[in-house]
Amino acid sequence: MKKTYKIEVDCANCANLMERAACKINGVDKAVVNFMTQKMTVEFKDGSEPNGVMDDVVKACKRVEPDCEIYL
Repeated sequence: MKKTYKIEVDCANCANLMERAACKINGVDKAVVNFMTQKMTVEFKDGSEPNGVMDDVVKACKRVEPDCEIYL
């Protein structure tokens, strides 16, 4: 399953770091953060619960950039 979320991130480097952090989360198959469009696309592994996985993704991204917002 693939979902796209609106985000607020301040710089391209932070977006790259958030993308790497999201990819490490259990249940995420692939994550792409686009700084220019302010969107995050997440592909979830089969059988994973997107809402629960996204809670962990948000926490990981907040560790990288505390000011970021991800609208679920």
